[in-house]
Amino acid sequence: MKLRLIFFTTVALAFFSCTKNTVDPVTPIVTPPVALTASTVNNATYGADALQKYDYYLPANRTNTTTKVLIIIHGGGWVSGDKSEMTPFVDIIKQRLPDYAVFNVNYRLAALPNINPFPTQETDIKSVVDLIYSKRTEYNISDKFALLGASAGGHLALLQAYKNTIPKIKAVVDLYGPTDLVDMYNNPASSAVPASFIGFITTANPLGNPTNGAAAFTASSPVNFVTTQSAPTIIFQGGLDTLVRPFQSSSLHTKLGISGVTRQYVFYPTEGHAYLGVSLLDTFDKAVAFLTANVQ
Repeated sequence: MKLRLIFFTTVALAFFSCTKNTVDPVTPIVTPPVALTASTVNNATYGADALQKYDYYLPANRTNTTTKVLIIIHGGGWVSGDKSEMTPFVDIIKQRLPDYAVFNVNYRLAALPNINPFPTQETDIKSVVDLIYSKRTEYNISDKFALLGASAGGHLALLQAYKNTIPKIKAVVDLYGPTDLVDMYNNPASSAVPASFIGFITTANPLGNPTNGAAAFTASSPVNFVTTQSAPTIIFQGGLDTLVRPFQSSSLHTKLGISGVTRQYVFYPTEGHAYLGVSLLDTFDKAVAFLTANVQ
């Protein structure tokens, strides 16, 4: 009886041991990640002021490693303008660079005698760029940032790119932006320039000049902040511009060249300020090519 019990016990153990070894392992169920859809949000806030808002356009299938970012800044002489004016630019960019996340930003506008004097506008651009950068995970975007600005927006884009290292701006698209405010004051393209473009820059005296407001003019001139580490820059300029004379663009191009910075200067001899038509389409074609080559 005892031998029989040992026999059956041995057989049972052998059976269950074989059964355990021959059972296929359970294959885990892997759920594929859900592809992100495109998203548009208007008037997101980055401050308490009504003008501290931005719109953003996130592409489908974006990721925080591959989705590049373009931030667009409107012009208006720092005293007027709105991000809505740049909506046609947004549409053109989205058509040509569909995988980019595009941000269209506002900033507080200056008014005489002493409302939002400079560097309020520069500070706002830094604030919104910093906020977007901090939300990379939320937006599923990468750290590959580029800037595009027109007129005063070009000036603000250049200041942001040249004066700040986080985030490191990969490229700047400058459409006829002022670059040397001392020269702009002393050699205006027209008699209207000093009051409309320069008057609010010095905090103590909004109608200051490079003599009594030298520090502010120097600190507000992108050409003074070019280094060998400056972001690649493409500059567009009309030869008949009556607000920003061509010297503003050509002098920046020269300074970038001296510093060995990747740059391109596109000059339209018969165009004025804020040109449209064929030249504007050519501008976007060249800007897209420049971004593609330099935002890596």
